[in-house]
Amino acid sequence: MAAERQTPRSFWKLWRLRLLLFLAVLGPGFITANVDNDAGGILTYSQAGAQYGYTLLWTMLPITISLIVVQEMCARMGAVTGKGLSDLIREEFGLRMTFFTMIALVVVNFSNVITEFTGIAGSIGLFGVSKYISVPVCAVLVWFLVVKGNYKKVEKVFLAASVFYIAYIIAGVLSGPKWHTALIETIKLPARSVWSDKPYVYMTVAVIGTTIAPWMQFYLQSSVVDKGITVRQFKASRLDVIVGSIFTDVVAWFIIVACAATLFAHGIKDIPDASVAAQAMRPLAGNYAYILFAAGLFNASLFAASILPLSTAYTVCEGLGFESGLDKNFREAPFFYWFYTLLIALGAATVLIPHFPMYKVAILSQVLNGVLLPVVLVFMLLLINRKELMGRYTNKLWFDTIAWITVVIVTGLSLFLVWNTLRGG
Repeated sequence: MAAERQTPRSFWKLWRLRLLLFLAVLGPGFITANVDNDAGGILTYSQAGAQYGYTLLWTMLPITISLIVVQEMCARMGAVTGKGLSDLIREEFGLRMTFFTMIALVVVNFSNVITEFTGIAGSIGLFGVSKYISVPVCAVLVWFLVVKGNYKKVEKVFLAASVFYIAYIIAGVLSGPKWHTALIETIKLPARSVWSDKPYVYMTVAVIGTTIAPWMQFYLQSSVVDKGITVRQFKASRLDVIVGSIFTDVVAWFIIVACAATLFAHGIKDIPDASVAAQAMRPLAGNYAYILFAAGLFNASLFAASILPLSTAYTVCEGLGFESGLDKNFREAPFFYWFYTLLIALGAATVLIPHFPMYKVAILSQVLNGVLLPVVLVFMLLLINRKELMGRYTNKLWFDTIAWITVVIVTGLSLFLVWNTLRGG
């Protein structure tokens, strides 16, 4: 009887401990997944809703599965090895391969950094602030946050920025969508006839392909290492990845719904950038939805403008063997911080060039992501299945099967997107 009386108490004690452990490791997975909804991602989801209404919502389910699978592998490698992805690539595949991978990643990430400052300029511009004011101020703010903070402080700010994505959920609700239609379109596949519609196929590829970017894998694994997560805490870290992936795709779902309920419903299909989507929504869904959508875009762009240069600095320093990490100061890791500073300064300065072709650069960054992604994913799968590196934490057969299928599909879609974009399809 005594044992029976203690069971409920033991049960709640166990769950309280699990909750505390989860909160202790919360951060890398949740933050990385949410940065995926950056200016480029928001533009893609906005276009999907504006051009095709609710009919692309079915993509959210495969997107979530793909994101969870790939991010879980990165987090697991970081926890087991205690090393970042570029560090492992250098050790396992040699310095030459690492060098070329890093060069490609720097070019890709820099184009993405420019896109994020473009998002900052566009979102703040909706409130009448010139980009010549907003971009330099935000660049300094981003630089100060990372250079003057430590890992715990920076992570708290990033987590707060992640939670602010709720603005898109509220905007979606305020847009007054057809909930029944939206839910049905989420769980059913489209009619076969749509696959003969080339623009629809292109948009489908863009929505799925925007899910996983090369920089995400490097940043997540470096963050897991920087946070000090080991195999003992990995179950909670895996939950962090799963929760982050689901939350970010719920946000993406509401972005599509908001634009479907407003822009698509009123025949507004031409969305050159995400700030235009917010502006067009104002007379259709009201000031609150407009403000939330615009504020969400600013938050997403500022958030990603912090993370992308940071991810690049981590990757290059690990690959070349330089000191890196937010818990080190400028003197302890000078190359890490100077490189981070240079990326932010050049990215912001580029956007300030008069008549800068922002939209073309956004498209270019998407193409470059698609070119590099297959290389990074293959590296990951080769590394995680090396027993001498991962021990008993290599992929199980069923997980490996899902992972390879995911990689093949995502790689194929990304390459298709690159090919179609380059040929002007």
